[in-house]
Amino acid sequence: MISSKSRQHFSSGAEWEDIAGYSRAVRVGNQIEVAGTTSMINGELIGKGDIYLQTKTILFIIKEAIEGLGGTIEQTIRTRMFVTDISQWELVAKAHGEIFSNIKPASTMVEIVGLINSEMLIEIEATAIVE
Repeated sequence: MISSKSRQHFSSGAEWEDIAGYSRAVRVGNQIEVAGTTSMINGELIGKGDIYLQTKTILFIIKEAIEGLGGTIEQTIRTRMFVTDISQWELVAKAHGEIFSNIKPASTMVEIVGLINSEMLIEIEATAIVE
């Protein structure tokens, strides 16, 4: 069982966190898990119709979550990207590479049928290990 003392939560402030019972990110010990993240900031979707801008925004949100739990983006070991149109993979890869080209986490990109909002083009999860 995980002690509540060793468990830290990071909230994005989204109303859905309390409704659905989740956190943007959780740190247990030296591991940080960032939940599926979209480009929503203060209830507004950033980058409507632009998967590159959505990806950049998401990676910024993920960076904030990891830093909020005492880590750095450089400690990311895994990303999982869920895209609604795999034909745009190069734009997603470009944005991902701008952040992770020197870090090179294990990464997965899969095409999915859709996200909770049809204007959301991508959702990303991440894992970081804090040394």
